[in-house]
Amino acid sequence: MNDTRPSLARNYLDASIADFKRVKKLGEKAFEQLNDEDYRWTPGGEANSIAILIKHLAGNMVSRWTDFLTTDGEKPNRERDGEFVDDIDTREGLIEVWERGWGHVLQTLDALDEDELSSTVYIRGEAHTVVEAISRQLWHYSLHVGQILYVAKHRRGDDWTSLSVPRGMSEEYARKARP
Repeated sequence: MNDTRPSLARNYLDASIADFKRVKKLGEKAFEQLNDEDYRWTPGGEANSIAILIKHLAGNMVSRWTDFLTTDGEKPNRERDGEFVDDIDTREGLIEVWERGWGHVLQTLDALDEDELSSTVYIRGEAHTVVEAISRQLWHYSLHVGQILYVAKHRRGDDWTSLSVPRGMSEEYARKARP
């Protein structure tokens, strides 16, 4: 009897791609609620603005996912410190950088073959399987998109629209979700 179910490797790749897309979408749902000046606001101290977080994410994405299987993920031409300089003047410019970074991630993942998951790649000279590298980047991007959500929610205050189940609505949500 033929088993037509996808392999574990294919399931992992598909789930990872879906997770990266969900993380991207959460950031974009936050962007929809922001005014132009909100991108540059920080809660103070060493905190990063949303603009800086976007630049850092995109810089990491381009570095890590360019020639993913054949070169170290920390490219010599990456200017990481420059990712923490607020020098993109417009919201449109920030979104363009965001899209370029995510384009590298998703294009590379879409092109991966399940046989490549056990291959070795390097990030800052440290060996990782492709699975480990994917997981590493997924948690890294989730962390920073979570920061974007936190800053956006803090900035918008009472004008924030929840991106998940709003407070006080858990029981109603659960009731609607039951068969």
